[in-house]
Amino acid sequence: MITETVEAPAANQANPTRLRKQGWLATLWSDLKRDRVSWLFLAPFLILFFVFTVLPVVTSIGMSFTYYNIMEPAKFIGLSNYKLLFVDDDIFLKAIGITIKIAFVTGPIGYVMSFLLAWLISQIPIKYRFFYTLCFYTPSITSATAMSVVWLYLFAGDRKGLLNYYAMQLGIFDEPYLFLQNINSIVPVIVIVSLWMSMGVGFLAFLAGLQNVPKDLYEAGAIDGIRFRWQQLIYITVPAVKPQLLFGAVLQIVASLTVFDVSVQLVGLPSPLYAGHTIMTHLYDYAFIKFEMGYAAAIAVVLFIMMIGLNRLIFKWLGRD
Repeated sequence: MITETVEAPAANQANPTRLRKQGWLATLWSDLKRDRVSWLFLAPFLILFFVFTVLPVVTSIGMSFTYYNIMEPAKFIGLSNYKLLFVDDDIFLKAIGITIKIAFVTGPIGYVMSFLLAWLISQIPIKYRFFYTLCFYTPSITSATAMSVVWLYLFAGDRKGLLNYYAMQLGIFDEPYLFLQNINSIVPVIVIVSLWMSMGVGFLAFLAGLQNVPKDLYEAGAIDGIRFRWQQLIYITVPAVKPQLLFGAVLQIVASLTVFDVSVQLVGLPSPLYAGHTIMTHLYDYAFIKFEMGYAAAIAVVLFIMMIGLNRLIFKWLGRD
């Protein structure tokens, strides 16, 4: 009798929890059955998203705790890769500094420049918009190889280089300047080219958002005393396109932290004294040249965390009402 008296309350306490769990599962299953057609249409995207986004991220995180060189089975080594990254790998620490330096210049400037150019294009007659949009958008879809032909000629370190030629003609330089070999000019060159290529999808998103701002907002603003274009831009346009601003900010963060093609095509891999070495070039070096996949995965995880952190800050700033 004593045993039954003691066990009964425990059973009575467990039953509500079990019932709530069963009720939640039943509700979930009922919702899935009810919306099965919708889930069927979503299935292709969800499957592809899981296979090509979620699964690689999870795999990279797991691989970052191993030593894996493709030729041998992966061997678990704990946090050794991360210790090596932040304690012993001076080149990686230098790559972080260079990446942050490039990101803090190309990110904000490219973002503001994309928005302002999109706003200016939205102010001109419709028949001219396509031409200007194409002119500014084309560099972002130009392949790095084709792009390098133009910029290598411009920054060539001899008298035939376009910039050196005119600088010497004007008396600015006495002899050709090695733009792509001098460690002091490599990062500025990468920044310039990255800005030239920064009018990508974010720029198109800004342009689309600006063209869909309701006209009655401007009419209401005029009634409230807004007269000038800059007032319309600050008080009406910017709040109306906040979703596009958030989307463009995320894309700009990703682009500024993943500079790779520009650096490799202009200054090579490795660059002189690693002056143009970014996190992405370091990752590529270990993944596809040295084939140390575990170490490369650790680099990718660090880059992923940096992106997540910056994106969270952007969401807090632009996502608030």
